[in-house]
This record gives sequence, C-alpha cells and structure tokens, in this order.
Amino acid sequence: MSNEDAPLPIPNGKAPQSYFVLSNPRLSRLHNEARSALVNRIEEDEMAPYYSTLPPLKPPLLTEDALSKLKEANTKTLETLDAALASAYDTEGESEISDALRARANYLTKIGDKDKAVEAQKLALEKTPGLGARIDIVLTLVRIGFFFADQEIIRTFMKKAEALVEEGGDWDRRNRLKVYSGLHLLSVRQFDRAAALFVDALPTFTASELLDYNDFVTLTVIAGTLVLKRPDLKKKIISSPEVNQVLPEIPALSDFTKSLYNCDYAKFFVSLAALEQTYLIPSRILSPHARYYVREMRILAYAQLLESYRSLTLQSMSTAFGVGVDFVDKDLQKFISSGRLNCTIDKVHGIVETNRPSSKNAQYETVVRQGDLLLNSVQKLSKVLY
Repeated sequence: MSNEDAPLPIPNGKAPQSYFVLSNPRLSRLHNEARSALVNRIEEDEMAPYYSTLPPLKPPLLTEDALSKLKEANTKTLETLDAALASAYDTEGESEISDALRARANYLTKIGDKDKAVEAQKLALEKTPGLGARIDIVLTLVRIGFFFADQEIIRTFMKKAEALVEEGGDWDRRNRLKVYSGLHLLSVRQFDRAAALFVDALPTFTASELLDYNDFVTLTVIAGTLVLKRPDLKKKIISSPEVNQVLPEIPALSDFTKSLYNCDYAKFFVSLAALEQTYLIPSRILSPHARYYVREMRILAYAQLLESYRSLTLQSMSTAFGVGVDFVDKDLQKFISSGRLNCTIDKVHGIVETNRPSSKNAQYETVVRQGDLLLNSVQKLSKVLY
C-alpha cells in the first residue's frame, strides 16, 4: 500500500483521549496539556459536531466566535462535497461516484458527526467495488466505534472486517486488523489474546491511523508483561528490537518489565506504581482495568518469588518488595483466601510456606474422576441392552 493510499487518522483518537484526561479530576496535573491538545485537534479537524456532544467545561474550550467559524467551515465544505457527489451521479461512472461518496463520508468522520458519518460510510461501502477499499471503509467504521466508545459498532464492524479479510485481504490489511482486534480485546480485558495479536503485529506495525507507534509498543509491553511466560517475555518483549527502539523514550516501562524479569521486586513495585499513575489511569482504554492490572501484576510477582522457595519469612518478603511486613501479610492473605496463591502463612513464626500442587496427584484425580464417569456410562448402557 502506497502512502497515498494509506488510511487517514480519522476520526482522530487523540481528541477523546484528551477529553478523558481533562474530565478526570484525578489527572489535574495533566489538564493544561490536555486542554491545549483538545482545542488544537477540534480546530484543526473542524470538529464542531463533536464539540457539541461534549459536556460543557469551565472555562469553555471554544469561544462562540470560534465555534461559529467551525460550523461555517463545515457547511461550506459539505456543500462542495455534495455538489461534487451530484456531479458524479450526473456525468461520471461508478468509480467516481464511489470516490465522491467516500470523500463526503470521510469528512463527516473527520469532524466527529457520528450518526451522519456512520450512515455515509455504510453508503460508501455499498457503492465501493474493490475489496481493499471496502476493508478500509469497514476499519474506518471500527475507528468511529473506538472514538465514541460504542462497543456495538466496534463488534459489528470488526466481524465484517474479519469476514472481508478472509475473502482475500492483502498482507497490510491483515496486519492492521490484528492491531484493531488487539485494541478491542484490550478494552474488554482480554489481555492474553490482545498480547498475542500485538506481539505478532509488532515487527510489521502499519496501523498508524489507529495508534501512534510508541503507544502501540507501550500497550504491547503492558499486555505482554502480564500474560507471557518468562522465556517468551525475554524473547518477545525484552529482546525485541522494536521494543528496545522505543523504551529509551519510556523509562518507566523499561524498569517495569526488566525489574520483574530480573527479580528485582523492590524496583518492580516502584515501577508498577509509576506505571499505574503514568500510563494506566490516564489511558482511556486501560483506566477501567487499572486496579485489575495492578492486582494481577502483584500476584504474578509474589508467585514468581514463592516459586523458588519452600518457605521464607514475611520479613524477607517485605525486604524483597521494599514494603512493610504488615502490607505483605495483608496482601498475601487476600490472594491466598481467593485461591490465587498456593501458600499458607504461619503467623506465630512469621513464615510463608508454599503449597505446590502436585501434577501427579492432579493427574491421578483426573483419571479417577473420568473412570467414575465411564463406569457410570457403562452401567447405564448395560441396563438398556440387557
């Protein structure tokens, strides 16, 4: 795919991300930057319809005069596009009509007019013959879903995109679809499937209309660190040239992954807290899962340490993680009682003892259970036959 044919970053996902930060009181330290970015994006993309959907902020993002100018620009551009479309219907062929429909749909998408954009993109999809162009339109509809956090639109057109790609989508569009699918899975807390798709797309990432490359790598590292086994974490994340190219720009992310792999748990806990404040909570996609993610990473770190010992003292664990004994004690109790850690705490002696489940015992219990089921089935069959 040439640069001329590359999908446009419309609607631009940085706008709702900036608004998410700006509307969150916990992120007041980021409000000035987010306000400036949001105003610039709205003005640059002439997003009067999108602006009208936002709950009012104090002070307002735009003056009445600035908003009027955007509306005038929308009206003028749409009149031009409508005239071009009418001319195409009167004097041109199917290809020119398709181009005019797509131009109008893309402008409505760019300015954030959700309902009209969806209808216009659907009409363009009906009138566009080429498979590659049809896939691009469907992926644009998916981006509209991401932009407005509309899961129904995302699910509907993700299925459509998958079906079209299976019909014969080229390599580039197949690769971009992995990123779209991974982002959707991440948004619904399916980190394992998202990580698999992101890692697969990492060396050949082209979906810059959906995510900046650095943001994509960040999401890949965050998802991969949670779900990948240690050998895969080393091979696919820590030793990845694509990841290492970006990590110097994101030091907190580098400390986070490497400290876990190197069993530097005190540094890991600090970097996990930094990751939560810097990337998880401010992220429109990850914020709903921030508490879940932090909890799961703590469990992973505790399990990794306990795996190497039959027993160890609470004091040594608190030293390893750089926190107090009471914190470790309470944290372990929560995870033990919920069945997430295989260990017990001897409060009298201040010792944590691991209970490694025996694989042979588990296999034996499985055989016995399956044998009982088989015997019952045979007995029932014998009654029928005899």
